[in-house]
This record gives sequence, C-alpha cells and structure tokens, in this order.
Amino acid sequence: MFSYRHAFHAGNHADVLKHTVLIHVLNYFNRKPTPYWVIDTHAGAGIYDLGDEWAEKTAEFTTGITRLWHQSDLPEDLQYYVNYIKDLNLGEALQFYPGSPWIALEYMREGDRLRLFELHPSEFQVLQDHIAQQDRQISRQVTVFEKNGFDFLKSQLPPPPRRAITLIDPSYEDKTDYRHVLKTIKEALTRFQTGCYLIWYPLVQRKEVFDMVHHLEKLPNVSWINAALTVKRPTKTGYGLHGSGMFIINPPYTLLPALQKIMPYLVTHLGEDDKASFQLNHFEK
Repeated sequence: MFSYRHAFHAGNHADVLKHTVLIHVLNYFNRKPTPYWVIDTHAGAGIYDLGDEWAEKTAEFTTGITRLWHQSDLPEDLQYYVNYIKDLNLGEALQFYPGSPWIALEYMREGDRLRLFELHPSEFQVLQDHIAQQDRQISRQVTVFEKNGFDFLKSQLPPPPRRAITLIDPSYEDKTDYRHVLKTIKEALTRFQTGCYLIWYPLVQRKEVFDMVHHLEKLPNVSWINAALTVKRPTKTGYGLHGSGMFIINPPYTLLPALQKIMPYLVTHLGEDDKASFQLNHFEK
C-alpha cells in the first residue's frame, strides 16, 4: 500500500483532466461570498518538482501538461489551467507541477478552509513541510491529517458553512479502493447530501472499475456528470493506464458545457493512437 508515489504521475493526462475540473469547480464556488471547505482524501505531497528522480522515472508529464504548454487555441477552462501552472513556474520552462492541495490554496479565499488527508508517511511529511513554509494566514486555513481519508471523511461532514468540495482520488493500486470509494461516498451523502464530490478513477482492464462507475450512476437523489478520457488502446496484457475519468456528484451547472469543449480537445492533443476517445454522460435529478 505504501509503494505509491504521486510524483510518478505528476502532470500526466489524468492530472490534466482532474485539475481542469477542480479549477472549474473552485471558480464556480468563488462566485458566492459564503465560505466553503475543500476536503482532499488522498492529498499527496502538494507540489512536485518534475526534475526529481520520482517524476523523471516515468516522465508522464511529457504526454500530459507538456502537450498543452504552447497551444494557442486552448478552450477557456484549459487556458485557466495552463495559465495557473505557468504562473506557478514564473513564466519559465515547466519545472513544478501542483497537486490538488496547491491548486485549492491558490483559488480559495481567506475565509475558506482546506482539510487534507494523506496516509503515506513520506508523502505526509513532505506535504506538512510544504504547508509549514507558507505564511501564517495559509497555515491557519489548512489542517493536515496523517489518516486514511476513506475512514475519516465523515468526521468532516457536514462542514460548518454547509458548502464543500470533496476530492476523492486514491491510487487504486489496491483493488479494494473501488469498494472503499463507494462506501465512503454513500456515507458522505447521508451526512451531507448537497456537497460537491469529485471522484477520480483510472481506466484499466479491471471489472472493479466498471462496477464502481455503474453503482455511482445508480446513487439516488443526486445529479452527476461522468467524463472519461481514453488516450490509447488498452494493452494486450491488461496492465497499465489507458485513460481516466472524473465522476462529479452535484456538479455546477456550468461544468457540463465546459466539458463538452474540453473533452474533444484533450482527445486531439493527448491521444496517442486511433483508440483515443471520450465519453461524457450526465444525469439531472
């Protein structure tokens, strides 16, 4: 369970989709002055140096964010995403890539709060160090837990302001993660039915993926969007990631039209063979 390191995959096609969706939702929540919480159940280290040994080992960013870096015709939401990462790198060459905690910190306001869970001991320590290096105001906004986000999400719900974005993106290295996602979401919805939940999942040759998505689509009394990006054909062995998806519960009404522009663009620019495609399904209660 502790073999996974987020840096292996920083900036890959899955991060492009996940973080573009996250930024859109954060921007939407910022339209209202009422404070909100962001809860990240699998936070990682917060920010990644793409030149270090972990990121360079796989260099997945070269088929993700790198392919969008110099594009001049990005859809609006992808432009927001790329511009933020360029600002993070001070307009220079791509070196640093933000995880979801860093993106949340950028977009949150003074009254908003960030709750981060990370069980991997090395990742937790790096995350804690990164937060400690920020100014006192940011430190007051953030709480970091060395705990299993699946088990402790319910302790944060409902949040006092009754507004929250919850991101659930485990590694899924352990097949039981698919079952844990469903259990966690069902518990969360009983405590906080109106929360916005962002669930990332891998596209791999596992029955558990399809079962999880099927059960998510059957959740009662919620609206949802399911956006799945395939970048290449599955391997004959069945191993490896050929795409990923984002399942958004109680999405902003602005997200679907944004994804209708984003997804075809990602297929064109991140696709690696003739099997590159997308699916975009939704349900309104």
